[in-house]
Amino acid sequence: MATTVILGAGVIGVSTAYYLSEHQPGSTIHLVEPSPELFASASGYAGGFMAKDWFSPASAELGALSFEEHRKLADKDGGAGKWGYAPSTSISLTASKNKKRVDAWCRDGASRAEAANGEPFPGVPPSWLRRVEGDAVEVTSEEGTTAQVDPLHLCQHLLRKCLDARVRLHHPARAILVQTDVRDELASVRIADTRSGAEIDVPCARVVVAAGAWSPQAFAELFPAASLGLPITTIAGHSLLARSPRWTRNKQLQEGCHALFLSSAPGYSPEIFSRADGNIYVTGLNSAAEPLPPLPTDARGGIRKSDIVLLRATAREVFGAHEDGDDGRADDRIEVLREGLCFRPVTARGTPILGRIPDHCLGPAVKTRPGAEGGVFLASGHGPWGISQSLGTGKVMAEMMQGRPLSADVSRLGLEGVL
Repeated sequence: MATTVILGAGVIGVSTAYYLSEHQPGSTIHLVEPSPELFASASGYAGGFMAKDWFSPASAELGALSFEEHRKLADKDGGAGKWGYAPSTSISLTASKNKKRVDAWCRDGASRAEAANGEPFPGVPPSWLRRVEGDAVEVTSEEGTTAQVDPLHLCQHLLRKCLDARVRLHHPARAILVQTDVRDELASVRIADTRSGAEIDVPCARVVVAAGAWSPQAFAELFPAASLGLPITTIAGHSLLARSPRWTRNKQLQEGCHALFLSSAPGYSPEIFSRADGNIYVTGLNSAAEPLPPLPTDARGGIRKSDIVLLRATAREVFGAHEDGDDGRADDRIEVLREGLCFRPVTARGTPILGRIPDHCLGPAVKTRPGAEGGVFLASGHGPWGISQSLGTGKVMAEMMQGRPLSADVSRLGLEGVL
């Protein structure tokens, strides 16, 4: 099997490496990550909500495959305890009269729950949710079709599996140069350690661009003469990780996890996810205008205080509680554990791009070996579904590169529809 260099060690990169390593020696797989801290953007700071069937037709099979792969991995490796894998019930406080395509989320600030049908909630709403008279709670997921994980712990587990299989991790490092053989075919990638400055040439015939929101920059740095600029932009999202005295491990065992979707002011649809570890994730403030920082770790300096203030107000309203420092009963206080800002890669069509980049887009001096012998591939643009679609993406990309039958139809997710 061709030696593979993967640009990006986020959830898509490590998922791809994980599935590649099932059918080729791990020592032939190289993960390259420039950020000083691993999983410092959406791979570690996303909500971790997963759905089986909330997708448009082009990515429906990928979504279903990935959801099943998440369940299988959790069953096999103890995901409930290691990365908080748990079935989830999705509920909404408002009914959506006009069902929207889920891929519209990245353009109009709509709630992802608008991709699902709402039915009256048959059970008791979660105890951490404050109710007021006149609220109508609807369930927006069928049993067994949504789930919840802690994305950071999931990514850390996948990376450990990769390293156990002898996958090589270059971190922090950049892929800075491709070299070709006498036939002008991709033969090696030069990787520079960003701390020591040391450089090594890794013989390889295959490159995967899986750097999330930073994929266009990673591709341009490695292929500076390319005629293609990757058609990926970014959506930035602020978030809070909080604790409420109304949500405990015992409550989780009794009630299960919930994903709550609300309608609010135009452009702001709060999403709140209760996790198995007793934490609650609050998000929904998304912006396409936020400038992408050079590295994921640089995002922390861009956290906008006004957005955090709004998220905190949402948390107090939804939990019916107050924060430390406010007047009120101690058993009603919420604790904010972390403020976050992460960047999700999106495409104009609203679905990810999975496939081979044609040789003619790489520049006049670079070709690749045909079929499973080589190639340059792209796996990015998942928007809010990077965690949910991660394992399916890794599995399909590995199959595609290794010349095996694909487990899902991703024929409408290639570059052809966006070039």
